[in-house]
Amino acid sequence: MTGTLVFPMIAAKPVYADRGIVDLWKSIKPLTTIASAMNTGAHPDDEHSATLAYLSLGKGVNTFSVIANRGEGGQNEIGSELGNALGMIRTRELQEASKITNVTLGMLSEKIDDAIFDFGFSKSPDETLAKWGDSVVYERLIRKIREMRPDVIIPAFLNEESTHGHHRAINVITVRAFKDAADPNIFPEHLKKDLQPWQVKKLYLPADNKDYNVLVPTGDYDEIYGASYVQLGEESRFMHKSQGMGRLVDEGPSGSYYKLGATAATAKTADKEKDFFDGIAYSFEDLAKEIETKGKDNKVTKDLRSLQKDADEVIAAYPNFAKVAREVHEMKADLQAALTDVAASDLQKITKEDLLYRLHVKEEQLNKASMEAASVVAKVKPATGELVAGQTTKVVVTAYSGGSVELNKINMNLNVPEGWTAKPTGATSFEQLKNNQTVSTTYDVTIPKNAAEFKPYDVSILSANVAYEAFGTSTKLKVVPQTAVAILPAYSMSLSPSATVLNTLKSDEPVPVKVTVRNYTPNASKASISLNVPEGWSVEPSVEELSFASKGETKSVSFMVKASSKVAVGKYTVSAVAKNGDIVSTEGAQVIEYPHIGKTYLIQPAELKIQAFDLSVPKNLKVGYVSSGFDNIDQYLRQLGIDVVKLEAKDIQFGDLSQYDTIVLGIRAYAFRPELIPSNQRLLSYVENGGNLVVQYHKPEDKWTPNLAPFPIKIGEPLIKWRVTDENSKVTMLAPDSPMFNNPNKITAEDWDGWIQDRSAYNPAQWGKEYTELISNGDPGEKEFTGTFLTAPYGKGIYTYSSLVWYREIPNLVPGSIRLFVNMISQKQ
Repeated sequence: MTGTLVFPMIAAKPVYADRGIVDLWKSIKPLTTIASAMNTGAHPDDEHSATLAYLSLGKGVNTFSVIANRGEGGQNEIGSELGNALGMIRTRELQEASKITNVTLGMLSEKIDDAIFDFGFSKSPDETLAKWGDSVVYERLIRKIREMRPDVIIPAFLNEESTHGHHRAINVITVRAFKDAADPNIFPEHLKKDLQPWQVKKLYLPADNKDYNVLVPTGDYDEIYGASYVQLGEESRFMHKSQGMGRLVDEGPSGSYYKLGATAATAKTADKEKDFFDGIAYSFEDLAKEIETKGKDNKVTKDLRSLQKDADEVIAAYPNFAKVAREVHEMKADLQAALTDVAASDLQKITKEDLLYRLHVKEEQLNKASMEAASVVAKVKPATGELVAGQTTKVVVTAYSGGSVELNKINMNLNVPEGWTAKPTGATSFEQLKNNQTVSTTYDVTIPKNAAEFKPYDVSILSANVAYEAFGTSTKLKVVPQTAVAILPAYSMSLSPSATVLNTLKSDEPVPVKVTVRNYTPNASKASISLNVPEGWSVEPSVEELSFASKGETKSVSFMVKASSKVAVGKYTVSAVAKNGDIVSTEGAQVIEYPHIGKTYLIQPAELKIQAFDLSVPKNLKVGYVSSGFDNIDQYLRQLGIDVVKLEAKDIQFGDLSQYDTIVLGIRAYAFRPELIPSNQRLLSYVENGGNLVVQYHKPEDKWTPNLAPFPIKIGEPLIKWRVTDENSKVTMLAPDSPMFNNPNKITAEDWDGWIQDRSAYNPAQWGKEYTELISNGDPGEKEFTGTFLTAPYGKGIYTYSSLVWYREIPNLVPGSIRLFVNMISQKQ
């Protein structure tokens, strides 16, 4: 039989670490080294992912990633969440990314609205540290170093002018902390909390192939993972979806370069080093030799060499799960002996502290290795993850054995916050757990009426301790639920709109307010809903009654709010209240849920923010809005009474564009709306025939080319130098007589007050002479940009390109930004 050979079709795809024997390897490889390393960065996605993968997955080094803020000031490529909601998304992405590279994550920002906040782009480390509070961020970094005790520390960025000020700030304090973390006079309050000074042994800085000390071979292929370390690093970077991170990388040699920045007296160095740990104790044998040179305790050196032998035998037993489990438990027994001998030894205090710390790290790693080798699966399963204060619920703790190792004396205990009660309804101890068996304990949990509400950056409020014995030694695991467990408002409310403009030219027009209420109480219930309004304002009706048949049911009620007849320009707040007996709710729980990060909640006051100011809006204005998915400006325009239609791909490709007075392209739309570039000539023809086209900022990598505009516009590079970060910077109107500043609203200097975070991003560097330069603006001490706001007649219509950050200003109800945006979309020749 003859014919054509058919080969399977295999598409390129991201690398994914597997389960089973790969997870087993990830758990035992760290047993072979006592070394540790820390990478510091400013934002989620700053981590050196390839290097972290090499250190943790490749070498088994105890690896830490310490990140300053939550990324609240960034952009969002998967939704319209900004601010704290975006920070929560980016934090969860970072947590999932860290799991992939087996890295321990530390955050300097500790809570919502923390002082260490991503306030937006900064050009200066001094500005960054001033806004964060130099002593605040520095204390927290020193604390993390003293807690984690890394041998090597690596800031993710250099302190260079071409670098984000947040990145530069982390470099500055990391370099400073190299010595200060070892000084007991720096933050001496740490010593009262059982934290000891710690001298990092080496500081490395990012470098290039022209001047370096260490080349990390991140392109090396690891047969166990079936990928190179750079590929594994990119697997973790794919988790940063809100930032558009992750790329496919081909196999082949590659590396990351680092320059030695500082060393401790005890570390030996060379011009070209094999790796970060040259001259530093890396194994148990190295530790034993160090103690021998000091002529100290033979019993401890013997213990350390036994542990070295144990670790080698664990690795040799791989991939046989039962054999690995036996060797792991033999190592656990030797570790306990070592802990006892070190504690009883006459070693110097500093040496003893160091040894005990490293041995306790091994103790935790051995517990994890035992779990993987014995194929133990332990879970905490609450009946629901959405709880309210005062209710009771059930939580089940389970342990399953999927391996052949006999497990004995299983104990399972549920941990709950102080003031809660957890009563087991059955046994919490079991004599034996055999292959393919599950044991479980159900707890009745009572939540007090004053229970604290969910805080997204805290550790889980529920956890369980699961312990068992195998081969004569015990293993202790701490287990948390797989999904968030949250104490939520009994009645979660959201107001629509949540922010709006009160036009003082039409102050007699009432503001319609819809309150959507979700019942989180465990049963059917009733609630009275009302609004608190500013003094002198009125609301109809005064109260509405809602009945809920079950938990999770959502209902809405409508109110009409009317301002006082003499309402002044300013900010006002309308808040919602839900009452049911002694239960009073005044908050809403914003559900944030994406497949790659699961579900979390942002609890905030149930309020409507109102900004009152004078605003002229043309009648019968019809706008087509092309959203990139990163902003919600269109909904604010609708609140102003403007007819706004969200344009879909078919509308742009085939629809009648002439029906729109104005078409607006959202930020970076050419990158995320694939129909735009093939349809660009339709848009230009729309302008030529009398339309008004407004294009918001783009990056060069957004498929932007100068010829997308009717007259060329080239975006400035490097991008860091073509933006204005000072929201209070002076703005000069270069064409004060332009209709842009006069119709329908008269724009004055006051309209540039009160802006937030930035003025502009990714400003043009070159543009055609046909454009009118509308403003000049720059950061203090820098040359001002004149291409930030450009407009030109084209045919019978008008084309405007603006890199002002409308998407931040308008949702924050900055009056001048709204008045100017209305002018921009009202232009006609």
